[in-house]
Amino acid sequence: MRHLSKSKLMAYRQCPRRLWLEIHRPDLREDSTATEAGFQAGYIVGDIARKIYDPKQNGRLIDIQRDGFEEAFNLTQKFLGQRLPIFEAGFKTQGALAFADILLPHKNGWRMVEVKSSTCVKDYYYEDIAIQTYVAQAAGLSLTKVAVAHIDNSWVYPGQQDYRGLLKEVDVTEETLSRQDQVQGWLQEAQSILASAEPKVTTGKQCDIPYECGFHDYCSAQEPQAEYPIRWLPRFSTEPYRSQGIIDLRNLPPTVSLNPTQQRVKECTLNGQPWFDAAGAVADLAPHILPGYFLDFETINPAVPTWKGTRPYQQVVFQFSLHRLGKRGKLEHKEFLDLSGNDPSRTFAMALIGACGEAGPVFVYNAAFEKSRISELAERFPKFAKRLLAINERVVDLLPIARNRYYHPSQQGSWSIKAVLPAVVPELSYQNLEGVQDGGSAQDAFLEAIHPDTSVDRKEQLERQLLAYCQLDTYAMVKLWQVFAGKTQWRL
Repeated sequence: MRHLSKSKLMAYRQCPRRLWLEIHRPDLREDSTATEAGFQAGYIVGDIARKIYDPKQNGRLIDIQRDGFEEAFNLTQKFLGQRLPIFEAGFKTQGALAFADILLPHKNGWRMVEVKSSTCVKDYYYEDIAIQTYVAQAAGLSLTKVAVAHIDNSWVYPGQQDYRGLLKEVDVTEETLSRQDQVQGWLQEAQSILASAEPKVTTGKQCDIPYECGFHDYCSAQEPQAEYPIRWLPRFSTEPYRSQGIIDLRNLPPTVSLNPTQQRVKECTLNGQPWFDAAGAVADLAPHILPGYFLDFETINPAVPTWKGTRPYQQVVFQFSLHRLGKRGKLEHKEFLDLSGNDPSRTFAMALIGACGEAGPVFVYNAAFEKSRISELAERFPKFAKRLLAINERVVDLLPIARNRYYHPSQQGSWSIKAVLPAVVPELSYQNLEGVQDGGSAQDAFLEAIHPDTSVDRKEQLERQLLAYCQLDTYAMVKLWQVFAGKTQWRL
């Protein structure tokens, strides 16, 4: 019988096939960038939690990578006798093992605290922690209290490495201890699955809930493939039709009610022809007189704030690109990028005010993002608030114009700028960029660039990549505007 970790049992709870693949075919797993980022956030929050719960630094940390499993279990038993805080305490019972984030002496037993990098207690945490408590109690631990410590995203970092208040604790003793019989059943079912052939489970909602599954590509490849998938229909629930075996737009019953946008996507996809309401696009842009500014931000949103005055997961701006288009088609470019490692917010705000001028439309793609960042800067820096909020008043969103006036089959139901740009302006592509090609890789590049161990040469390379990526974002908007405004004769 295998000893299944808590993560393996949670994989079973999500999907029996996922558990089977985790054990028998781990080579097929491909975690996304977002999943990897989530792991990193968890590690960072875990490190901070140890400092919060053990301010005198007299607790004991068990390093599984260094010590190995058996030694970790032996050290746990040794440290339990010392009645000091224990981090990553390991427990093993028949068929299962688990490691507790934090164990604290409490009355005649121990208080367990599981640390999560989320901003609330999610429903599946109860199962997660029920497994943890089951294994610990079965191994002989006397548990008196069980809690979840999650991030309080309303907390503002005061600086000086003082993270007291970052975590908010919620007692889950009753909810988790009441599920112990359930956990025993899950363990038996999981062991049975592993002793059998690979389960046949079709892809569906469970592929992303509660976690994004790294085996999705493998599983979906085993299923019939649609040439024109119904999932390309925006905001369309595919589950009722997938369950009937309908996965292709050509097989969607004509009685299915589609809104105008969905109908447009279906028609363009099946006839292979783009749709462009050129007159409508021109009319949409006509009120916005040049000179115009085309603006894009890059941000970082760490779970644990780095800079004083910021909150957990707050989007902190570190870069912008801005193209200015004059009345006669003259194009100029300005940019800002702070790789000093200091809080870039104040200098960013000042540079933005200077770059945007006093009048003229400020074009963005998905206005909610840029306007929210500008509003946050105005709140943080009241001295600049009036001028920052004046920029917000000038913002014009190109996204709804693209969504309402243009569609190309290659977009596959998406109006992200990375889907629209190659359709409207085929000669431009993010794929031609070196290194940084999307927002996620821009964040990674920024973090690497400001790290003290990054070499000067590497930092300069990352700087070039970041500047090129953000500049393409705003130049892409210029080219979209050119087509939508009917100015294709201009050489931009």
